[in-house]
Formats: sequence, C-alpha cells, structure tokens
Amino acid sequence: MKASQLLTLLYLSCSITLFANENNNSLEKFISSYKQLQFEYDYEKNEAESSKLRDSWIAPLQINYSYSKSNPYKTKQSNQNAAIRVNQPIFQSGGIYYGIKFANASKYYTKFSIDVAKRKMIKDAIAILMQIKQTELKEEKQKLQIQNSEINLAQKKEEYFSGQLDSGFLDDAIIQSNSAKSALYDIQTAKEKLISSFHALSDLDYKKVTLPHLELLSNTEFLGHNIVLQMDKAQTEKNRYNKNVTIAKYLPRVNLTAGYNWKLTTNQAFQVGTSVVSNSNELDYYDYGFSVSIPIDINTFRDIESAKVDYLKAKVVAKDKKRELNSLYEQVMHNIENFNKKIALSDENIDLYAKLLSDTKKLYTAGYKTEYDVKTLQNSLQIQEVDTKIYEIDKQLELLNLYEMYVNGE
Repeated sequence: MKASQLLTLLYLSCSITLFANENNNSLEKFISSYKQLQFEYDYEKNEAESSKLRDSWIAPLQINYSYSKSNPYKTKQSNQNAAIRVNQPIFQSGGIYYGIKFANASKYYTKFSIDVAKRKMIKDAIAILMQIKQTELKEEKQKLQIQNSEINLAQKKEEYFSGQLDSGFLDDAIIQSNSAKSALYDIQTAKEKLISSFHALSDLDYKKVTLPHLELLSNTEFLGHNIVLQMDKAQTEKNRYNKNVTIAKYLPRVNLTAGYNWKLTTNQAFQVGTSVVSNSNELDYYDYGFSVSIPIDINTFRDIESAKVDYLKAKVVAKDKKRELNSLYEQVMHNIENFNKKIALSDENIDLYAKLLSDTKKLYTAGYKTEYDVKTLQNSLQIQEVDTKIYEIDKQLELLNLYEMYVNGE
C-alpha cells in the first residue's frame, strides 16, 4: 500500500509541476472563446484609456473657420475668418510628470483588475469541472451503496419469510434501499446543474477535458506571485501619484500661448454721406506669449487632504489584504491536512476490507459464507477507493482557491 501511495505521489508531482508553470494563455482554454474575446476588448480599452490619460496634459490645437454672406445697401459681401490657436501648459509644478506617472499606475491597476476578474472566471470553470468529476464519483459510490442496500433487503426478505425476523427489520431495509435510490437521483440532479453551469462558461466537452493537477504552494510563492496583491500595490501607486497631482493643481502653472489669424472681406459696403462705397481687404497676423496662473480655492487644503487620505487608506488596504491572504493560505493548508487524514483513514479501511474480502472468499469457498457477504465486502472496498478519489478532488478544490490568485513568473 505504501508503494502504491508513493507511485501516486510521483505521478501527481510530474503532472502537477506541469500545471504550476502554465501561463494565462494555457488556462484560458477553460473559458469560452466569447468570454476570452470580451477580456481582450477590456485589455484593448485599457490601453486606449491609459494612453489618453497619459497624454491629457497636451493641449488640443484649436482650428476655427467661419464664412458668412450679407447684402447691406443691396451690395453682396462676404466675410471669411480662420484662426489656429494653442494654449499649451509647459510647467505645472510637477503636475505633468506626476500626471504621466498616475496614468501609468492607472493602466497597471486596471490591467490587474481585468486579470483578477479573468482568473476568477477561469477558477470558476475549473472548480465546476472538478465538481462534475467529483459528482460522477459520488454517483458511482451511491450505486455501490444501492447494491449493498438491495443485498441487505434480499437478506432481510429471506430471513423474514423463514421466520427469523419480524416485519420491522424488513421495513427498515426497504426504507434504506429507497433512501439510497433517492439520494442517487439528488446527485444526478446536482450533476446536471453543474454541467449546465460549466457550459455557460466553457466551450469544452466536460467528458473529454482532463482535470488539471495542482501542487502545493509555499506561503512565499503564493504571496510573491499574487495578482490581488499586485493590483493593490498598483492602487497604492495610483493614489500616491494622484495625491501629487492634486497638490500640483493648486501650485503655479505656466502656459505657452500662440496663434495665427486670417480674415478676408469681399465687397465690404459702408455709406459715406449719401454715397455707398465698397472695398475688399485681407488681414493676417500671428501672436504668441505666455501666461502664469495660481488658483486660489477655498477647498484647496480639503482636496489635498482627501487625496492624502485615499493614499494612506490604499496602503492600509494593501497590508490588510496581505494579512487576509496569509490567513486564507493557512486555512487552505489546514483543510488539506484534514483531507489527508480522511485519505489516510480510507487507506486503512481499504486494507481492512481487502483482508476481510480475502478471508470471506475463502469461507465462501468452504461453504461458511454466502455470495451476499462476498458482494457486500467487494462493494464496501470499492466505496473506500472512490472516497479516496473524492478527497483528492477536495484537496484540488482547496488549492484552486490559491491558484486563482497565483500567476507564476508575473
């Protein structure tokens, strides 16, 4: 038995390591192509929005043109005006620099937010798939229990009709058999619901897809490659630069102003005494200069204080999240330890049932035991083996809570 356990561990370590080094692209196969496309659009929008925010300090070039016609004094005339103007900030007491930093931090924060949502969906799809496989095992186990209940019912019938039991024992056996069958129907109903949920998230055929195997993570690995902590770190950086941008907003700023103007008037009419005179003229000129401004706002210090509080809170949230994740890791390890105990207990039962089955077969051959006894022990042995597989999936589901946030190499 120990040799068998060692081989199982070696097998898991090989397949597990393969999964632990997988990147997001290989995990994406568990969610549907439409959902993958939605996330791709989210990433593209984030790139566009972050670029727009990063370059928001660059002032737009204003281009204006107008054309009009009129007929005062019954003389048709036209006016055309065109202008190009720019009012470009060139100094904002650090506001431009911190604004660019804020835009980059916002970009990473949004990216990690999308990553977190994506990993959550991938985790849900894998978890449902694991639960489907686990439900299939439970279905197999319940069918074995039904067989045992039917064997028990058959034995009770024989004993009842031979006068060895009263009707109460037979009635209990009937109830147990019916309860076992009813429990199977509940398991099958739960399985269909899980399959429906899986199809809502994934294009894969649950019958053909292979369950991923997850290896144990150290606390250092879990926290060191944690996208939730990376998102919180980006949030802290974002709020830090926003604080600096807010302060710079109330400090002196210098703008460069420049423009080019053009005007054309045709047949401009005006009255001189009793006569109407018309002429045409064209005018073009440029101007340039600079402006200095210092905003005076009654809410300056309140606005700055609010930005500072956001930054301080983000730092606290990041530290608190790390504490929560450390607690989550400890809880997962504790749960896995309990499942290992259950597996060890099932292994002991397997050894026990295997010995009982072997002895019972010998007694059956000698005529001291019935075929019912042999079949019941065979089913009980298989039930313990199925239990072991169910507990292994329980362990994987626990580890999935960690892998939801773990991205190796990022």
